[in-house]
Amino acid sequence: MPTYAIGDIQGCYDSFCRLLDACAFDAACDQLWLVGDLVNRGPQSLQTLRHVRNLGNAAITVLGNHDLYLLMMAYGGARKRGRDDTIQPILDAPDREELLDWLRRRPLCHCQGEFCMVHAGLLPQWTVEQADQLGREVQTALSADDFQEFIRNMWGSEPAAWSDELSGWARLRVIVNAMTRMRFCTPAGVMEFISKGETSNAPAGHLPWFEVPGRQSASKTLVTGHWSALGLKLLPNLLALDSGCLWGNHLSAVRLDDRQVFQVSCAQEEARSTG
Repeated sequence: MPTYAIGDIQGCYDSFCRLLDACAFDAACDQLWLVGDLVNRGPQSLQTLRHVRNLGNAAITVLGNHDLYLLMMAYGGARKRGRDDTIQPILDAPDREELLDWLRRRPLCHCQGEFCMVHAGLLPQWTVEQADQLGREVQTALSADDFQEFIRNMWGSEPAAWSDELSGWARLRVIVNAMTRMRFCTPAGVMEFISKGETSNAPAGHLPWFEVPGRQSASKTLVTGHWSALGLKLLPNLLALDSGCLWGNHLSAVRLDDRQVFQVSCAQEEARSTG
């Protein structure tokens, strides 16, 4: 039973389907890992969300920042950010509640064998085992009857660092931010959310999260997305799979069993301008 991990789809449904064909993916016997950001900015977010949900147990997806943004838009946790959003068809869909209910019950972190899948990354002081437990705290909050209260308190960049003493919304917010938004942090794990682009854009005193010396999760292979400027980055303990399909590049998959790479070019009608 091969397992294919796929980078950020972001509503690029046609490219997603072509990549599944390139992998010869068979939902009856194969497993699909999706690193989050199923939706937004690409033209077919609704179709993507429906397709992944209909795959049932054949697909495991973790939540990305755009998936959480959809939930915040739906339940009063955020206002629309800009004209490039493509989630309104989901909010207007007749099966809206079924889709959103399915989405909010997805994990932030999925660990299996030597691999740990998370959308953005893990703070340097977290082991994979600790991260798995912390992700479950967020999943429990999103699955609870009062989940809307959490969603209304989810957004924000503070606190910027982890402490075992954190509790309540602040604790959950740090977990969410690390696993769905982080790119750079200090060696002590203080996150910075403004800088993007190449790793050379790191602000003073910060590093790409995966380059922090002594990172406690380094003994496992992290499967991530989120950082399209990295391109497809394959290291012994990192499979960074966001190769910028949305920006006219490629949608990428890696077969975890042997690390074979599969790619398709972005469909022309799905590509957004970088300008």
